[in-house]
Amino acid sequence: MQTSSWWRQSVIYQVYIRSYADGNGDGTGDLAGLRSKLDYLKQLGVDALWINPWYASPLNDGGYDVSDYRTIDPRFGDVDEAEQFIAEAHQRGIKVIADLVPNHTSNEHEWFVEALEAGPGSPARDRYIFRAGKGTDGSQPPSNWEAVFGGPAWEQIDDGEWYLHIFDVSQPDLNWEHPEVRAEFESIFRFWLDRGIDGFRVDVAHGMVKDTTFPDIEKRTELLETDAGGIEIENNGSHPHWDRDGVHEINRSWRKILDEYDNRMMVAEAWVHPDRLPLYLRPDEYQQSFNFELLETPWLASAFRDVIDRSVRAATEVGATSSWVLSNHDVMRHATRYGLPNGTPWRKWPAEGPYDILDVELGARRARVAAMITLSLPGATYVYQGEELGLPEVWDLPEDVLDDPMWERSNHTEKGRDGCRVPIPWNVDGPSFGFGTGEPWLPQPETFAALSAEAQDGDPGSTLNLYRRAIALRREHLVSTEEIELTDLDLGADVLSYLRGDVTIIANMGATPISLPDGEVLLASSPVTAELPADSAVWLRLD
Repeated sequence: MQTSSWWRQSVIYQVYIRSYADGNGDGTGDLAGLRSKLDYLKQLGVDALWINPWYASPLNDGGYDVSDYRTIDPRFGDVDEAEQFIAEAHQRGIKVIADLVPNHTSNEHEWFVEALEAGPGSPARDRYIFRAGKGTDGSQPPSNWEAVFGGPAWEQIDDGEWYLHIFDVSQPDLNWEHPEVRAEFESIFRFWLDRGIDGFRVDVAHGMVKDTTFPDIEKRTELLETDAGGIEIENNGSHPHWDRDGVHEINRSWRKILDEYDNRMMVAEAWVHPDRLPLYLRPDEYQQSFNFELLETPWLASAFRDVIDRSVRAATEVGATSSWVLSNHDVMRHATRYGLPNGTPWRKWPAEGPYDILDVELGARRARVAAMITLSLPGATYVYQGEELGLPEVWDLPEDVLDDPMWERSNHTEKGRDGCRVPIPWNVDGPSFGFGTGEPWLPQPETFAALSAEAQDGDPGSTLNLYRRAIALRREHLVSTEEIELTDLDLGADVLSYLRGDVTIIANMGATPISLPDGEVLLASSPVTAELPADSAVWLRLD
């Protein structure tokens, strides 16, 4: 029943609901707060909202530990309010994408509670992955697999069995070989589709299927790297718990359900090797998958050019469009990443590097350039809440407020992802800079006042108004075609340039100004004359 493909060139805005806007003053973002910002989002010009998990959860992992997939967590609202929010978004022409977490549940989910009570060998345990331990007394885990958040991926319970948790110990992995698990998620799909959801972002889409022989792993592969599919094993789908070929059968079953409804979609969070990503985008699987390559790319024009060329070609080969991501709730905000020298292992910074290498002003300037690049490329652009304000990473949060399980699981060696989840500043003053009327769940730095939406609203040179103008111009000039022509204007090796329709995009990613060709300036990341300054970008109609 698909009648359009609205997602192919949409601007999709990611809402981490806990940190967006607090409507009831309890320090936590909620649906009431989000609903109050719909007109702001309409003015920004976005086509769709992706909402991070809003389901009932103990929030041990920011909502990615779901205890009930058919209930909104009471801290955020309820199902009736979610339906009202969806309707109000639709009235403004904005689609809504819900996050879905199929790899694991919370340990407070009724299935897992039942499994613990039922005991070894019970049907209730078959919905999860329970195994006996190794050794004569079963005291060793079934394999040497490590959890994404640190430590072993197996937890032993009182009766001696072990259960698998690829993430936190509070997130037991589901057994996707079990028909009841598959049927349950098909039912969850329909539950939310029937309430007006326009699509799903599927969490860890490459992780559901496991090798049930549980072989030991010679080399750990991180989740949040683009080689998570296992480049060291030739990207052939044989990693024991990442990117196994069996996930594609599950994908196809979900796609059949989506196709029963009008204009619905799903997007995969698949941290896999680029050679494997097109498999998720075949015509009977996902309509879209996150492309994290640009997020991982150093600030070099040649590197950006290669990623753009490769990504567009790969998506086109399977009839899809690429997606472009600079930041999200799992990684350091790009306004800070781009302020670190190329080659800095930013996932480990500042724990493994000096503080004084960060150039805040440089990062902010480059973030504006990166926005003009991603918003001008063919395909969907994902905007993480606050990047339109130029928010940096709050990398110096005090240890006593850290909430991410990565902090505890790493024995306090990795602060985790809280720095990109600090609540949004709406006003220049007042409690929590307008986030709510009470103290926010994570503290905001004083620098957020000058970056607030209120402070930027009337400033034509602000990052907020750069995003508003770029999104409007994108809709006017760039979405009538999915074609891109990478060009060489003889502007030097540090310049990225390409043609989209009748608009030429030029990004000077070098350290010195360059002469601009003659033309009408539609948009610029910084003031331009006959020259384009270092770390600046412009959209031109050439004479």
